[in-house]
Amino acid sequence: MNKSDIESLLEVGERISLECKRSEKGLPKSFWETYSSFANTIGGIVLLGVKEDVTVSDRRERFEVVGVQGVSKIRKELFDTLNSDKVSRNILTDEEVVEVPFDDKVVLCITIPQADYRQRPIYINGNPLKGTFKRNYEGDYHCAEDEIRAMIRDSNEQGNDGLLVENYGMDDIDAPTLASYRNRFALQNPDHVWNGYDDRTFLLNIGGYTIDRATSQEGLTLAGLLMFGTGLSIRDRLDNIRMDYIDRTGLEQGSRWSDRLTYDGRWENNLYNFFMLVMSKLFDGIKRPFKLSGVVRVDDSPVHKLIREALTNMIIHADYMDVGVLKVERNNDCLVFSNPGSLKIPIEEIYRGGNSRARNPKIQTMLRMIGMGENIGSGFPTMIEACKKENWYKPILIEHSDMRSVDLTVSMVSLISPVIEKKLVSIYGELYNTLPKKEQFVLASALSEGSVTNYIVQLQLDMNPLDAGKLLYAMVNKRLLISSGKARWTTYSINTRYVEETESRSKSQGVTTKSRSKSQGVEVKDYLDAVWYGADGSEIEMSAWSGRTKKIALQILEFCETPRTLIEISTMLGFRDRYRMKRVYIDPLLGCALSMSSTEKNDPMQKYRTIAHRKP
Repeated sequence: MNKSDIESLLEVGERISLECKRSEKGLPKSFWETYSSFANTIGGIVLLGVKEDVTVSDRRERFEVVGVQGVSKIRKELFDTLNSDKVSRNILTDEEVVEVPFDDKVVLCITIPQADYRQRPIYINGNPLKGTFKRNYEGDYHCAEDEIRAMIRDSNEQGNDGLLVENYGMDDIDAPTLASYRNRFALQNPDHVWNGYDDRTFLLNIGGYTIDRATSQEGLTLAGLLMFGTGLSIRDRLDNIRMDYIDRTGLEQGSRWSDRLTYDGRWENNLYNFFMLVMSKLFDGIKRPFKLSGVVRVDDSPVHKLIREALTNMIIHADYMDVGVLKVERNNDCLVFSNPGSLKIPIEEIYRGGNSRARNPKIQTMLRMIGMGENIGSGFPTMIEACKKENWYKPILIEHSDMRSVDLTVSMVSLISPVIEKKLVSIYGELYNTLPKKEQFVLASALSEGSVTNYIVQLQLDMNPLDAGKLLYAMVNKRLLISSGKARWTTYSINTRYVEETESRSKSQGVTTKSRSKSQGVEVKDYLDAVWYGADGSEIEMSAWSGRTKKIALQILEFCETPRTLIEISTMLGFRDRYRMKRVYIDPLLGCALSMSSTEKNDPMQKYRTIAHRKP
């Protein structure tokens, strides 16, 4: 972490993972609420020594670096408190607390990681019900009791679907459902010894039935009831959960769906039946390849594997003790799989694969025993690979923390189709073909989906939130994209008037190749020897300026004889930090040598024009 990183964070960092605190002389009390909230959400960065004025919308004016005093004292206070009973657990290391020089000040940067699901909830003041916080785009907030209980449930590494459901036994099993499962099991495992067991013993071995050794009480597990129970028995015990399938393809005018599977009394509403019925409906219409493995036909395709994995993923990760809907939506251009609950591990680990933590490991085993679901930790990479083979976008996994639900969207749209590419060229002209591949991809996504977000760019381009923010911010500054909304609701859409705006700006500024060459090609000697006079006729005093500063200032004056934006000036000079350039070189010239086109200080299209004249 360095000064440039902090400037980038302040410019494009997202509020859900960034907190600034003034704290010039000590650790503020509110820090501990933020510590809890970041740990219980997705992690984040706290910058001590940065003042934030939340009433200012322009990020360039919103933050002020004031620095901290007595860094060693603050660091000691931080770790002393972390190792006391103030917090439930210390998840910070020395490497995550960094002193960053910032001009003549020091900023203390504290990176708080997302706590492991086995460590959550992270709470303060010894009281999980009153001291547990989470983070949203508005800041830290107290967790409700049901949120805390959900975190406590998830901290159980063995999952909760193996628990005994009291007073539920074999009479609550739907016999046809279990028979169907056992037939599939026998086909998948023809020589397995369990095939000869009675139903109760079979369920006992696959995790659907259990015996409490301490009390000798026995009965169905939560997994056994959910997978094979009668609909009535499941609803008696778990009336908080519903299952729903909606097909919105090929809709006729006035219709809300073309097919639907819900609680209508025509099927036993358990997970196994829901899984098999929905899978059959989703497979309908998907072409099967003709391949041979030896003399056996293999008619599976990447899309079939993708659907199986997505369905399996939805069912094994759902929180059946929470209120919600297990829902699958089929649309013309995408499939959406929704389940109640939250993500147990960081989303980047899910995409990377190799680390699966199913909320329902017994159900996961039951499905795997009949060939549903890849090896542990490989399911999501399998889906990504299938989309890659079909030239589709990566699956998008989104956690809705406020609703405690997760959506997986599989877009069945080509990445950059010829139609999309042709449309983008019509909007941006030949410029589109000269853009970097990442920018082309963002534009294609925004056009095909209507808009993009920071999160979508992260997932599709394997970028961290900060780099995704920089990319989008740069594209907005180049007028390729238009941003709408604030914070988590910020979306980026295509600027359909790009060519029109560019031509208008060029005409008003009189920018031609000849004038650019003339303004940028002035010899250094001319710059340094010239005497400049302000609008009032008096000489502009530059004798105290260093040679480099004077050279840059005079280049700006020469360049701005035609009105220029801050971006154009910084690009001409090769400055990455245009706001520092403005502060050091442009601000001293305002009034006497430069004028602004707008009285609005933060106008993004602000132009600077030279009002001074020179005599060599």
